[in-house]
Amino acid sequence: MFAKIYEKQLMQPNILGVFFNPFYFDRMGLYKNIKRLGKEITGKTLDIGCGKKPYENLFASSEYIGMDMETTGHNHRNSKIDVFYDGKTFPFSDNAFDSVVTNQVLEHVFNPSQFLSEINRVLKSGGKMLITVPFVWDEHEQPYDFGRYTSFGIKDILEKHGFQILEQIKTVNDLGAIFQLLNMYYYKTIVRKNVFSKVFAMIIIVPTNIVGVIISAIFPKNDDLYLGNVVLSEKVKRTII
Repeated sequence: MFAKIYEKQLMQPNILGVFFNPFYFDRMGLYKNIKRLGKEITGKTLDIGCGKKPYENLFASSEYIGMDMETTGHNHRNSKIDVFYDGKTFPFSDNAFDSVVTNQVLEHVFNPSQFLSEINRVLKSGGKMLITVPFVWDEHEQPYDFGRYTSFGIKDILEKHGFQILEQIKTVNDLGAIFQLLNMYYYKTIVRKNVFSKVFAMIIIVPTNIVGVIISAIFPKNDDLYLGNVVLSEKVKRTII
């Protein structure tokens, strides 16, 4: 029972997540925006870099296929992968999917042009893609961490590969971003290396979360400093003459 609650709070947190999630601000920012846009993801859906498929229940898909690589910066224990691919070519035919989701994956792709071209190929004309990618974040899943995208950078690269931007969101564009960075520092330098990590997390991370929630509600937002991008786009429909 507790394990299920804990697992949910890690990826789909509510206020309870403040008390044990070291990535509370980032995950909350992703979750609330993916949930809001989830109704746009319909039909046969491909989840690229699916891992445990943490957001599958937020989408209106009729069929949901998870794809990932065998070699990544994290293990696949408890993952829900349906199809593995070689990191280059997707093992699907052209126009095979009605929608695509790819969450926190693009920064791990060394050749984003090839990656986005493959998404365009397997997505039907007019199909929707929901993509999330960090802007301010530490190096992670080393050595498979290759880039960061500004709001302008992600818009430009998507449009160059045949996608029209429908909605673009900056997540955690307030002081919550600073408190998230503090907790990442605590987590990586102390908590992961401490045999009493759970106790230490309660002592250090929880107060940081609580103060961050209060402070970020008081002070104004800053669209120039934020944690990540959530982008809903559509494959440009081809006009047959």
